[in-house]
Amino acid sequence: MRTRICFTAPRVRASAITGVAVAIAFVLSTPSSVAGPPTDALYPPRFERANAGARVEAPDYVARVHAAFTPANRRYARVRQGLALFEPLWGLVFVSLLLFTRASARIRDVARRMFRRRYGRVFAYLVVAGLVAFAFHLPLAAFRDYWWEHRFGLSNQSALVWFTDELKALALELAFLGGTGLVALALWGIEAAGRRWWLWLACGVLPVATAAVLLQPLVFEPAFNRFEPLGDAGLDRRILALAARAGIPARHVFQVDRSRQTRTINAYVSGFGPSQRIVLWDTTLRSLSADEILFVMGHEMGHYKLHHLWKGILLAWMLSFGLLFVGARLMSRALRRFGAAWGIGSLGDEAALPLIAGVLGALLVAAAPALNGWSRRVEHEADAFGLEATRLNDAAARAFEKLGEMNRSDPDPPPALRLLLYTHPPLLDRVRFALTYRPWEQGLPGRYFKGAPPGDEGRNSRSRDARPRRAPRAPGSRTGDAASNCRRSAVSHHSRTTSRRVRRSDGVTSRTKYTPGLARWPAPSARSHWRK
Repeated sequence: MRTRICFTAPRVRASAITGVAVAIAFVLSTPSSVAGPPTDALYPPRFERANAGARVEAPDYVARVHAAFTPANRRYARVRQGLALFEPLWGLVFVSLLLFTRASARIRDVARRMFRRRYGRVFAYLVVAGLVAFAFHLPLAAFRDYWWEHRFGLSNQSALVWFTDELKALALELAFLGGTGLVALALWGIEAAGRRWWLWLACGVLPVATAAVLLQPLVFEPAFNRFEPLGDAGLDRRILALAARAGIPARHVFQVDRSRQTRTINAYVSGFGPSQRIVLWDTTLRSLSADEILFVMGHEMGHYKLHHLWKGILLAWMLSFGLLFVGARLMSRALRRFGAAWGIGSLGDEAALPLIAGVLGALLVAAAPALNGWSRRVEHEADAFGLEATRLNDAAARAFEKLGEMNRSDPDPPPALRLLLYTHPPLLDRVRFALTYRPWEQGLPGRYFKGAPPGDEGRNSRSRDARPRRAPRAPGSRTGDAASNCRRSAVSHHSRTTSRRVRRSDGVTSRTKYTPGLARWPAPSARSHWRK
């Protein structure tokens, strides 16, 4: 239920009902991952030849990133990678146990004795099965997200607070999937649509995914953390100037108190339309310098301006047609073969939810390399946007260095792990790209950022109070000799002819009056004009 495109991959909370409602939960995950092209293809082709001579390793940053990946960090990363590979298998084991022990059928029978209508039966089934799934996955989640994080000093949570957050996640998932009737509606559609149920279900993916993304920053995230505007006035001004050049409303930039849970650093984009926002963790604000944070904000603004969230939703929607088409065939065959042993008569049966979850989960794992490749590509585009918007190459390299050191990230994972697990380009690739990507030095336009270059906002930043004004007339200026009166008359006539409506360079039409020989009034800064 965490639909985000992040500066770095977030530590995703284990779903408490993974084995119950993947058919709908799939809708909620905007893939931010996928095996992308080889490392060289991460460099935009337009500038590849121009940067070929400059693409050399910077010994300071590259060597420091390697040095920061200590044996302890390597052990931490390898265990996390192993758990990420093991978790889908663990989910399939749970689904198999529910089906072959007829536990799913027993839970359905209990739900049917409690409620006659489908909505009540499905909601009761989800609550009971969700609690069973929560208990089954709890040991793995506790080891991965609590014990292992504390073992390496990356978590600030007590056991009670961590367990409370897990229960909150379970409650929110049950409310969204069961309380709203989404799963009940899906099962009704499977029964009513016959053999083409997969087509109707795929059509419903788009509105459900859109609603989930819209509600995430408004309902789901505030249940775990407090969000507020940035508190640093100086940094806020710089971010406002960058946001104005990028055409992003500043009200959409927040900081969140993630230090309550973790010591790692991150930033992300979530929501869309009125709920879309760029969020900085407070740990990021404390750990990075102002220039480094500015590049991070440029990266997140790239996701915002390049519409990566919408592209992710559309990708998930298109992918759902293929997954549900293939999944429908596999589910029908499994039901014909094992339906009697499982105590399940049709796919519209509540007890068939683990089957739907297992099949779609396996297909998603098979599609992961392609999805991860797409995600790495959009993350690379956001890196390029941030560099073009800020031109802070050295700060970007330092930010990636600190990111890897504080998060204990593997800077150069094996190709197979990169293909299967990595939603972002490896750290060393991002550092090298940050140090070499400088198209503006060769007079080439940016591929992604189309605003004014850094520094332009400062040339038009004077306030209206600083406008040049005509000197006041001396007392008795209406009297004097004929020559003085003639000169005053000429100046007055010139002032009258220039006091007319003028379209300024920033597109605002106003009435302008100035004294000859003085500079024209400067246009308001982009920030003050946006604030209007």
